[in-house]
Amino acid sequence: MGVRMFTDKTIVITGASSGIGKAAAIQLAKKGATVILVARREALLKDVADEINAAGGIAHWYAGDLSKVEAIDQLTESILADHSVIDVLVNNAGRSIRRPMEESLDRYHDFQRCMDINYFAPVRLIRNFLPALTRSGSGHIINSTTWGTLLPVAGFGPYNASKIALDSMANTLRMEMEDQGHSVTQVHFPLVHTAMSDATTSFKKLPGMTPEEAGGWIVKAVQQKPRAIMDMKTRVASGLYFCFPGVVEKISKFSPFSVKKRQRAVE
Repeated sequence: MGVRMFTDKTIVITGASSGIGKAAAIQLAKKGATVILVARREALLKDVADEINAAGGIAHWYAGDLSKVEAIDQLTESILADHSVIDVLVNNAGRSIRRPMEESLDRYHDFQRCMDINYFAPVRLIRNFLPALTRSGSGHIINSTTWGTLLPVAGFGPYNASKIALDSMANTLRMEMEDQGHSVTQVHFPLVHTAMSDATTSFKKLPGMTPEEAGGWIVKAVQQKPRAIMDMKTRVASGLYFCFPGVVEKISKFSPFSVKKRQRAVE
């Protein structure tokens, strides 16, 4: 199972049935962590747990719908009944909607769905797991977010708004809890080629990370506990945006990620 540097850690990972969450869970288990897998799709979740356990790791799985508060509470109650101490919570489950704002005016649920999964679910999970994270003595919260919270991009209004809310809450939580030994890390992913991003056909032709590479960023976050993780392009571009917002916004309109008015968008 490789170098087992996380043998003392119990890590909850949401969205663990596929993509980044699955890749991160496998890599963390190889390094000795006990991983608690959370996702909606029970059969796929069990397959990931079986794969990890068959390879000599330790994985437990709990299926639940994170779009419903009652389901989150039942899920966390079940997990905490079996694991009273949680060392790391990885809020990785997410929902992306790519559509011009004008086309979302009659689709208020675009905003609600993104907020439910990308913001309210992590907040509820943090609220429910915080005592168990505190008992660990060094609780760590990792949130999967996007470069789109740092730079302008057209077409992702509901999605980016939900992720920006998560960024802001996380920054406040970090400041309030660091004296108690808690760490909070925001992972600003660029394009990652998963089933969610591949729903937009044009994205398949763009350079991006594999789920395994993105999972490696989660492993890095667990190991180093930085405030944020992002690639150098995002770091430089966000600095330029702070200094020259008008110029960067004009350039961004030509980005392959931006959606123009009345352009067909994919959810």
